[in-house]
Amino acid sequence: MSGSRLAALRPFEEKKDYLDMRVKNGIEQHRKGFHTLHVVDAQGQPIPGARISLKQKSHDFFFGANLFMLGQLADEQRQRDYERAFCHLFNMATLPFYWNGLEPEQGRLRFAADSAPVYRRPPVDLCLDFCDQHGITPKAHCLNYDGWSPDWLPTGTREVKYYLEKRMSELAEYCADRIHGWEVINEVLCSWHKTEFFHDPRVVEWSFETARRYFPNNELIINEAAQKIWDPFCYNRSEYYMLIERALRQGASIDAIGLQYHMFYKEEKEAIKTRGFYDPEQLCAVMDQYADFGLPLQVTEITIPCYHETSFDEDMQAEILKNLYSLWFAHGSMEAIVYWNLSDGGACAGGEDESHNENRFKGGLLHADMTPKASYRVLDDLIHRQWHTEALLTADASGRASVRPFFGRYDLEIAANGRVYTQEIHLSRENQGELTLCPEQK
Repeated sequence: MSGSRLAALRPFEEKKDYLDMRVKNGIEQHRKGFHTLHVVDAQGQPIPGARISLKQKSHDFFFGANLFMLGQLADEQRQRDYERAFCHLFNMATLPFYWNGLEPEQGRLRFAADSAPVYRRPPVDLCLDFCDQHGITPKAHCLNYDGWSPDWLPTGTREVKYYLEKRMSELAEYCADRIHGWEVINEVLCSWHKTEFFHDPRVVEWSFETARRYFPNNELIINEAAQKIWDPFCYNRSEYYMLIERALRQGASIDAIGLQYHMFYKEEKEAIKTRGFYDPEQLCAVMDQYADFGLPLQVTEITIPCYHETSFDEDMQAEILKNLYSLWFAHGSMEAIVYWNLSDGGACAGGEDESHNENRFKGGLLHADMTPKASYRVLDDLIHRQWHTEALLTADASGRASVRPFFGRYDLEIAANGRVYTQEIHLSRENQGELTLCPEQK
């Protein structure tokens, strides 16, 4: 099977020059800035020869995964390893707001950390406290997701709209101020739905209009399945594109566009099924097309299969992810990349159907025992080494030193006039140009 697996890499190999060009140019243009640090004393006079050290602490760009296995593992060591691996790699977490897991009994929401356990649905407070403790940005998934509605919910459109609005009101009151990004509606183009409302002509527009009333200051995100986005793709005639275009024209308050990327294909079909998904030109054409809306893009859910616990399969997964993450990170409209299941063994259970039994694909970045795969190490290298800035600078006669860093937060150290000063500094897209630093006032 190794030969057919290698065939899945051909689109990347055949268009390597294009891939390399888009990655190199995109990262230089969109992920790095020009900053001049002007070091002055308490009187505002320049300090020539000041020594400046910069070490990046975090990215402004979001790298994440779902946090569905928080507190779910009976083995305490494995749980600690899961949490440690999550915090080391990611600065964003997708939290489970599936309706049937958050409110399995009508009127009894599982907000409290000590709520009765539900598999892959850690309570809201547990997740938010974890994110606060570790400086991770939470994102909510999802306000209106018909496939995961509770059994007690009526199926009629009028009743569903009533309870959905009640749900949005309750969630906004409880944690809108702690979670900025909310996925409003998910997989509306898929064919399976439990309620009549998902067949309503204005289900998308109504969902965003209602969400905006209760989440006026939050980022509201639309999300859709991979097979409706990347392949097949027909430019502005693609169904997801036209859905968004119509919704915006009718006043839907969409702030960001979510693009799923689950490669749930059997091993023997992988090379054929993924050819469009792994074509660098098609990937960029998709991102370029959706960027026309002028809205941020997010790759919201990613699974790349490993199939077997062999070094060959794990190296394949790592190589695919290296190419994908590089292209996504390089695109100017992309603001977040969210892998789905961090570890094996914690995916959504399902039957034998290839599109629903996630555990068959061993798509985690960690093994079930929480040891890292090659893919975890590759992403670690990209995020913390290749896409990372550390600099030692010396101020010129005017007290200035220039740097071209990745956007993010930095530990800054200035050695001047026989003293050493330290602080945190944010080098962002918005504050490019000259930043005046007066270490004597710290």
